[in-house]
Amino acid sequence: MENIALISIAVIVIVGIFSQWLAWRIQWPSIVIMSITGLLLGPVFGLFNPEEALGSLYSPLISLAVAIILFEGSSSLDVREIKGVSKSVFRIVTIGAFLAWIGGSLAAHFIAGLSLEVSFIIGGLFIVTGPTVIIPLLRNAKLKPRTGAVLKWEGIIVDPFGPLLALFAYEVINVLTTDALQASHMVNFFLSALVAVVFGYVIGMIVSVMIGKGVIPEYLKSPIIIAFVLLCFTLAEVVMHETGMLAVTVMGLTLARTKHYVSSIGHDVSHFVENITVLLTSTVFILLTASLSRETIAEIFTWPIIGFVLVMLFIVRPLSIWIATIGTELSNSEKTLIGWIAPRGIVALSVSGYFAANLLNDGHGEAAILTTLTFALVFITVCVHGFSLGPVAKALKLSNDAPPGVLLVGANSFSIALAAYLQKIGIPVLISNSSSAQLQPAIDKNIPVYQGEILAEHSEYEVDLTPYETILSLTGDTAFNALVSQSYVPSFGYNNTFRLPSGSNQQKENEVSPAKKAHLLFQEDAIFTALNKKINTGYTIQPLQMEKKGKIEKEQLPKDIVPLFVNKENKTIQFLTLRSKITLDDGDQLIVLKKDKQT
Repeated sequence: MENIALISIAVIVIVGIFSQWLAWRIQWPSIVIMSITGLLLGPVFGLFNPEEALGSLYSPLISLAVAIILFEGSSSLDVREIKGVSKSVFRIVTIGAFLAWIGGSLAAHFIAGLSLEVSFIIGGLFIVTGPTVIIPLLRNAKLKPRTGAVLKWEGIIVDPFGPLLALFAYEVINVLTTDALQASHMVNFFLSALVAVVFGYVIGMIVSVMIGKGVIPEYLKSPIIIAFVLLCFTLAEVVMHETGMLAVTVMGLTLARTKHYVSSIGHDVSHFVENITVLLTSTVFILLTASLSRETIAEIFTWPIIGFVLVMLFIVRPLSIWIATIGTELSNSEKTLIGWIAPRGIVALSVSGYFAANLLNDGHGEAAILTTLTFALVFITVCVHGFSLGPVAKALKLSNDAPPGVLLVGANSFSIALAAYLQKIGIPVLISNSSSAQLQPAIDKNIPVYQGEILAEHSEYEVDLTPYETILSLTGDTAFNALVSQSYVPSFGYNNTFRLPSGSNQQKENEVSPAKKAHLLFQEDAIFTALNKKINTGYTIQPLQMEKKGKIEKEQLPKDIVPLFVNKENKTIQFLTLRSKITLDDGDQLIVLKKDKQT
């Protein structure tokens, strides 16, 4: 038994992460790959059933994982993200959620054939569009910030309220249909929800104060925060089942509001929790889908269930969003996209089993199809919305479909010349600098600029970084360049953060590790002063005519030029570093810094 559980956990974790990687490689929504993988492992080939292998640990493991996922989502929220759309967000998570509950309940009754009692219980659960599905989709789709912020906030705020709404409906129905139950049960429900909110707020404030006062050492911050999340979730669950998700969401929101003042929480903790969340999301999704039976899968392909899903997709969701956002700042295109995108995820799939079991025990026989109904809605919405988000966003002009852009940190002669050339060949650029005087030459050339400190926390809310996939640190301060590169690795990726060579102690520059050389631009002598001197003495950025294609050694190039990047035929660019070798395919151009013949 122990070996079976051990093998099951190892397989699920490994396959889950591999599914994430495969989705990244083939540019598919990761949730789709994970769902397919879980189905293949479980009901299709019957290799193993995680619920049977893990036994009594199955449900607690999923619950704790969901708690951490919800905490990560809520703690990453910042009110500055929804600047200009706060009215829309409030309407969607209140009026929109209520309309979705009523519409989903009526669809479950009239289309899926459930009784009104069961329909209103499960209808509350179906309002959720949580971070486990929304955030991976937004990461791939590259929506404009305003639309993405609305979808993100809706998913995270509504996620814990779906189970609570279902639990509220369950308690109301029990009071109305069972003579032994009194109205005091409703009072207990509301008190339990209030206690969960208090738990979340108090624990969030305790963690914030502890970190702010330096009570917790740096290396223990992330583990202790995770421990407090689990404590918060467990305490609330002990008071009343399904209130734990509300508690950890409130805890995350509390920290999100206080970490602006307690800067020591830092990005490292956030990225640690984010990485844990990626692991848990893939693991939990495969756990749930692999545990489904073949009968459940076969039952999906019946007209009542398919009809219910279609009504939810094309009637309930669009209507609830359009009605809720009447008179708000959202455009018709934004309403259309938000009204279309509503994938359900882990919370709906995991909690539906709890209500199905309770309703069956209470004598509601039709509740046997709740798991099938929920999985059908989850799988179909994940697939349909996952594959359609990008094309629909492009059709509505709500996505950034320009070539991957470049963010240049530092305004100087060289960086402005480089930005001007990149803009000339159709690459979006942005120059960041804190000095308005240094930015003026770029402004005169109609180059987009950001005046501010790029390392300041507020910069990520003042600047839309979505169009930019590469960041170049081009200032004369070596330490600042290194800090910028290090700070933006989580956002841009290890392979897309570059900086200039230091220029000090040239001999040792050749002794740096190959990994660091991959981030140092151009060549050893391409330092800040040398590049700017060349620009100021008649050098220009231009393509170098090359008769030879394929691999080219830098030593074969003329001595007085500085190779900068390869302009690929597919409209992407590849910056050259101390480590990279020059490879030219048909249609590629080598762009260099070269003495202008006219000077």
